[in-house]
Amino acid sequence: MSENKNYNPYTDHGYLNRRDYLKSLSEEYGIDLYTVSEISDMLGESEDFDGLVNALQDYEMEFCN
Repeated sequence: MSENKNYNPYTDHGYLNRRDYLKSLSEEYGIDLYTVSEISDMLGESEDFDGLVNALQDYEMEFCN
């Protein structure tokens, strides 16, 4: 199976790029962009739409309430 080199998960989900997506998550969860970026870098891009969202939900419940 060949990989589509034009596939961009961020634009496919309505974001300009990865930074725009992370900024959106920062605003949605009320977590500063630096923290969101650090968590996303730790998890890697492959987890941006799954593991990162779960981690931010956990972080929000633990530190933002």
